[in-house]
Amino acid sequence: VEDNFTYCPTTGLAQGNEGSEFAGWTFPFPGVFLMEEFISEDEESEIVELMDQDDWKPSQSGRKKQDYGPKVNFKKQRMKAGSFTGLPSFSKKIVAQMKACSVLGGFLPVEQCNLDYMPERGSAIDPHFDDWWLWGERLVSLNLLSKTVLSMSCDSKDGIQLFPTSSQENGELNPPGSVTQASARNNPGVEGVKCVFSPRLVPSEEVTVAIHLPRRSLVVLYGDARYKWKHAIHRKHIEHRRVCVTFRELSAEFSAGGRHEELGKELLGIALSFQGRPV
Repeated sequence: VEDNFTYCPTTGLAQGNEGSEFAGWTFPFPGVFLMEEFISEDEESEIVELMDQDDWKPSQSGRKKQDYGPKVNFKKQRMKAGSFTGLPSFSKKIVAQMKACSVLGGFLPVEQCNLDYMPERGSAIDPHFDDWWLWGERLVSLNLLSKTVLSMSCDSKDGIQLFPTSSQENGELNPPGSVTQASARNNPGVEGVKCVFSPRLVPSEEVTVAIHLPRRSLVVLYGDARYKWKHAIHRKHIEHRRVCVTFRELSAEFSAGGRHEELGKELLGIALSFQGRPV
């Protein structure tokens, strides 16, 4: 399936792709932060070299992984430190650099997962939500070695209001209907003006949004992009080896004032010692 919209990081809008039935239409797509060139080429090769000194374990859908995090049973909602010894030492610098991103204020990663994608293995990841019993709002991923596309989809029947691209200036949307009324006044009796200019409502499930992730970029999903939209990576978007480093924070239940605050504190203490080996 081809994604029919593409996310534009400068405007925060999803824009209908040329050749799709949504060409010329757009809608706001909140909850994505994308920073290109988050680390240098030298840092990238150093990080991957260090990762490759440890074993990669086979994972689902042709991926391999290295996990640094607590032992979790999501079905039974149980968790313990297990053999978790913290995030790896090379992540200390990455986590420090994240503090410069406005959306990552107070972000304390408690888990890191490295995933290795290769076209020869048909690596991919199906549309999914990350768990929200344990993991908090912001999901942070660093995309290494090659570019890819994060495909966002939504199963909901809720409608999305699309706006014609022509009714925008400087990325701001005119209020729905404003263009229509003006056109109708200037062309009395013209049929069909309305369908060109007025907003259009489509079911969310018909819409998929491509977020292009350049090599060495950092992407943060939060808000709607985290809780309403599933994310996936399709096989065709893995052209060369790709390594993804994902960091997750604790949910409110495990944070200050939450039911499992003590366990959360213990895990963060371990995580941020940066002495970890893959579990």
